[in-house]
Amino acid sequence: MIEKFFLAFIPIFVAIDPIGLVAVFMGLGTNASGEHRKQQAFLGIFTAFCVAIGFIFLGKIIFAALGITVADFQVAGGLILLGLAGRELLGLGAQDRAGSDEFGVVPLGMPLIAGPALLTALLILVDTVGLVFTLISLLVNLALVAIAFCNADLFTRWMGRQGLRGVSKIIALLLAAIAISLIRRGWHAV
Repeated sequence: MIEKFFLAFIPIFVAIDPIGLVAVFMGLGTNASGEHRKQQAFLGIFTAFCVAIGFIFLGKIIFAALGITVADFQVAGGLILLGLAGRELLGLGAQDRAGSDEFGVVPLGMPLIAGPALLTALLILVDTVGLVFTLISLLVNLALVAIAFCNADLFTRWMGRQGLRGVSKIIALLLAAIAISLIRRGWHAV
């Protein structure tokens, strides 16, 4: 049982990247008050939860309507994840993450928390470890994101912006490896 939980927890943790999100979250909310930042954080987490749950239950129906297989989604999701991981590793496009004071739904909730990495992982995990373990792992990971966001100032002081960026790069490298694994599994399933 614990093994199934960790088989679901680790890919979701890597896909969400709570530690790396702290740096992005602080960057998005640089001009916002602490209270407004917390409101946007919880709005983002709620949005990510709704998108993830919707995708878990409607993803396969949408696939059937579009004539897409899980293997197709694995390859497409893997390619997108590889692109996102490469972007993060190379530091490309970071300037487009900053913006208005209303960042909770977009880009924080979707696509930063509930992005292609998470959606791909959820769809595959439901088939491999089951719905219950996938949902529990999702909830635990979103709780970790909430804790990280509530303590974002403390994390930033403790690790420093460079430390947060370093951890984010390591997680991006793991994300690239997961992307390659998805592409390989999807390719072999065809």
